[in-house]
Amino acid sequence: MEREQLKKRIFTANKQQAAELVIRNANIVNVFTKELTQGDIAITDGVIVGIGEYEGEKEIDAAGRYICPGLIDAHVHIESSMVTPHQFSQVVLPHGVTTVITDPHEIANVSGSEGIEFMLNDSESAMLDILVMLPSSVPATSFENSGATLSSNDLQKFIGRDRVLGIAEVMDFPSVLNGKDGMLDKLLLSRQIDGHASGLKENDINVYRTAGILTDHECVTKEEAVIRLQRGMYVMLREGSVAKNLSELLEAVNENNAHRCLFCTDDKHLDDLIEEGSIDFNVRAAIQYGINPITAISMASLNAAQCYGLHTKGAIAPGFDADFILLDNLEEFTIYEVYKKGKLAAANGRYAGPDSSGATTEKVRETVNLSRYTQKDLQIHLGKSTKANIIGINPNSLITEHLVEEVETIDGYFLSDIQKDLLKIAVVERHRATGNIGLGIVKGLGLKSGAIATTVAHDSHNIIAVGTNDADILRAVDALERMGGGLTVAEKGEVLAELPLPVAGLMSEETFEEVYKELKQVDKALSKLGAPSHFNAFLTLSFLSLPVIPHLKITDCGLFEMAAFRHIEVPVDEGR
Repeated sequence: MEREQLKKRIFTANKQQAAELVIRNANIVNVFTKELTQGDIAITDGVIVGIGEYEGEKEIDAAGRYICPGLIDAHVHIESSMVTPHQFSQVVLPHGVTTVITDPHEIANVSGSEGIEFMLNDSESAMLDILVMLPSSVPATSFENSGATLSSNDLQKFIGRDRVLGIAEVMDFPSVLNGKDGMLDKLLLSRQIDGHASGLKENDINVYRTAGILTDHECVTKEEAVIRLQRGMYVMLREGSVAKNLSELLEAVNENNAHRCLFCTDDKHLDDLIEEGSIDFNVRAAIQYGINPITAISMASLNAAQCYGLHTKGAIAPGFDADFILLDNLEEFTIYEVYKKGKLAAANGRYAGPDSSGATTEKVRETVNLSRYTQKDLQIHLGKSTKANIIGINPNSLITEHLVEEVETIDGYFLSDIQKDLLKIAVVERHRATGNIGLGIVKGLGLKSGAIATTVAHDSHNIIAVGTNDADILRAVDALERMGGGLTVAEKGEVLAELPLPVAGLMSEETFEEVYKELKQVDKALSKLGAPSHFNAFLTLSFLSLPVIPHLKITDCGLFEMAAFRHIEVPVDEGR
């Protein structure tokens, strides 16, 4: 800040000159004292400079509405929305989200440093504040093939960049536990480090905290949340499109520990963001659960700001950014208008800010590179065994079950069984045309015909496909190669619907409105295949390749058992 700008703000605060904007007749949600207060809110240079009695060059009558700070999504992968950052900005601002802390882990696993650079450049002109935590685990594990590897030296060049806050979720707990040099070098890059403590026990949390890791968004039970809070971690209460942990985790929150609780979405699909909301959904759910509305708003604003050292965000008070929401109703958290740095960002549920242009996508395109393969390469040989290790789906959860069941075979090869909901699943390496294909069996996806495939497959984002027959699996995968990545639905040799995602195979170059329309066509095609309606088949599929989440997953190298941290065979030895 320049001297003259500071002087201008001081003079305005001292009523020596008029404020640029004054909000009158609002009930102020005070997140510091957990009370409602009154007074004019004076804003200059996009910053709140005073509360009291002020004159403004422009004045807005809030007409008794409530004013609260803009919401902060403490951990989000923008790529999961399938739109680029500047389009994502237009989606979440109408939901009161004025700041997000994003981990570009997904695109980094495909395009490395160029992927991170793209996300920074594309978000530069967005009205939304998009702050970045640098991916710590690229690749996430050594048990799969991703498109890039990022060392501490690769990350170092981003440290100190505007909008870069620190190191993102540390997934590789064994490397932390064993003090591996490569991991220690990353941990030493910053004092702001996010965790990924899925399934970790009490002493593991001691190790994480000792390593300087401050947050966790992977809690799924009240007990896990309490242990982390007791060890001094910030706990993020997550509600995404697949991982829906909010209702259970709210049981751990009380007025004594709420100041260490934040909200995040982690991974949320575009249609869910538009129809259900972002962090505003979390706030409403918390209030409905019985959390004090001002406490819930504090969890969505000030707490996240304090966790990440964002000293000018998260409150309606002098010296804070004029990022705020006007609410018609506090208890129902009904949004009337959203302002970003004193400028109208959204009204009537629609984006009202300036248009922004994104960065060029040239360096993050053409990322689907397959070797030649045939239906023969999709066959699962079980030999004499009739029992198999099977991935069991838990709807709306990242955690899967490790099942062992009898399966149908022909000449020793697995045969999909629609009646028992046992389908073939394949992960095809797509970064360097290695020819790797991991094969397995999944139960619970519910398809009655055809196949689906996508290049959105956490975390290495190889192609993942599932189907009732090999021909349709092959057809769906071939369509992905043609479009440079995306989502495809195939049946009887025909592609019923597709959503091209040419930006690293993860994001569209279209507007969010156009992507939303295409998603709806994909949903219709899924319905035709008999996919269940109580969870999203594509989203569920995309997390079945995530080997750092319990219990049984699949990578391009085969079935992966997290408990043993190793690959296992599909057939079960009958002699065991």
